Amino acid sequence: MFDPKNKKQGISRVLSASKNTCRGLVWMTRNEAAFQQELAVSLILTFVSFMLDVTVIEQAILIIALLFVLFTETINTAIEAVVDRIGYEHHQLSGLAKDLASAAVFISMIIAIIIWGVVLAD
Repeated sequence: MFDPKNKKQGISRVLSASKNTCRGLVWMTRNEAAFQQELAVSLILTFVSFMLDVTVIEQAILIIALLFVLFTETINTAIEAVVDRIGYEHHQLSGLAKDLASAAVFISMIIAIIIWGVVLAD
């Protein structure tokens, strides 16, 4: 049972959270095909952003748009994992949760495309 008195605090909590974060990112990179593809595109476009004639602010916005796609894909995968943990049998709400999470990834991609298009068109 969870005991709030035993909860890590200070630098111990930060180190533990960092370890969990790294474990999650490594898992996503090794196991989630969509994340792997989005990560590859993000790394390439981040490199490209350094070659563009844009301001530092514009470059930051371009990179943040790419990170937002990776963020959304991570949340999507987390939702899928929780739904699958509950059960693999088909349930309308489980399907809806997965569809909505997928839609969020799609919307984040549209946002990134628009941002890149606007900055490059400027």
